[in-house]
Amino acid sequence: MPIEITMPALSPTMEEGNLAKWHVKEGDSVSAGDIIAEIETDKATMEVEAVDEGTVAKIAVAEGTQGVKVNAVIAILAEEGEDASAIDVKPSEPAKKAEEPKAEQEKSEEPSKAEAPAKDVVADSPKAGPAPKKDGERIFASPLARRIAEQNGVDLSTISGSGPHGRIVKADVEGKSGSATASKGSSKETSSAPMAAPISDDKVLAFYEEGKYEVMPHDGMRRAIASRLLESTQSIPSYNLTMDCELDALLKLRKEINASAPVGEDEKPAFKISVNDFIIKAMALALRDVPMANVSWTSDARILHKHSDVGVAVAIPDGLITPIVREAELKTLSAISIEMKDLAKRARDMKLAPHEFQGGSSAVSNLGMFGVTNFTSIINPPQASIISIGAGEKRAVVKDGALAVATVMTVIFAFDHRVIDGALGAQLGVAFKKYIENPMGMLV
Repeated sequence: MPIEITMPALSPTMEEGNLAKWHVKEGDSVSAGDIIAEIETDKATMEVEAVDEGTVAKIAVAEGTQGVKVNAVIAILAEEGEDASAIDVKPSEPAKKAEEPKAEQEKSEEPSKAEAPAKDVVADSPKAGPAPKKDGERIFASPLARRIAEQNGVDLSTISGSGPHGRIVKADVEGKSGSATASKGSSKETSSAPMAAPISDDKVLAFYEEGKYEVMPHDGMRRAIASRLLESTQSIPSYNLTMDCELDALLKLRKEINASAPVGEDEKPAFKISVNDFIIKAMALALRDVPMANVSWTSDARILHKHSDVGVAVAIPDGLITPIVREAELKTLSAISIEMKDLAKRARDMKLAPHEFQGGSSAVSNLGMFGVTNFTSIINPPQASIISIGAGEKRAVVKDGALAVATVMTVIFAFDHRVIDGALGAQLGVAFKKYIENPMGMLV
């Protein structure tokens, strides 16, 4: 019986991928564990292994094909004794693709028909024309209430009026943004209903003289970054806390540790600790010390993480990825340093596995090496916090009532207020500052 090889889901959120390369061709024999193809996601290139034995009877998707849906048939294996030349791919996948636009078109037409009469309603007086119906009855609402409801995507049919004779007034609609849509439609529709439509591509291009710009189409990574950041800014009620940390003790300890690093056979130090390695460790220990801040949000509960899995923002060509140091609170500074160098290299080579950059408790973003003194970062869900690290610089400080000079680093925390309130966020910041300014605590 022919064996179908389908596009694998390399992560829980993956919907499609690019078939970058085939390592086999039709007629080749494969065994379980053989690498047969390479799949590109938005941030990584993964090798696909065969799970069955057989002969490649048909390659259904050519290498270089983009946007191949998860579970779509990409190849067929013939088992021993089967005639590979007689096996063909079922045309089910193309048929589905042909039907999808029609289904989407029908869905898009239904709301427009339903909304058409509502556009004619400008007031609620009897002379203003027909109003929307609620179970066959007319809805009475003030013009201001109607306008607020329209701006915020609120369905008036779901609201009970508090005005005279049940009339819906301004106070009834305020604070109901998107709530009506949530009760009648999907969560996707709810989140998009109140949002203003973005300016169209044609209108953007119209601002610029043709021939004086170049269009660079978005790749999968850029689309994924845009989608995640938009999701974060629209769905996470975040706030920021700023702290200044003195670095002199840390810089002194770092110099001593690196000077004492063992030398290998290649006459190179076994490790070289960076300031960022200290920051990762300090954040991990702070999350351990303030466990209620080591959380993620779901609609039903808070997820309390047992370990500090700290993501670290790494710049890669035309993009960004955040590999994760798992259980960082348990690792030595040298182990964190060696692991981060490996993760960063494979990130730039697009060789990270999905589990190496998905999930995590919190994240660190450091632009200090570029001379940036302070900035704020956007939380990457499902994480509930991120810390932005600025450059260490000499500043005047007051010590024991007298002016002194110290190396100071500004850090800015961003927190998801749904799970980390202000006082809790401050506790995490205090714990982080303690480890940065007393770095020997990270060694014990």
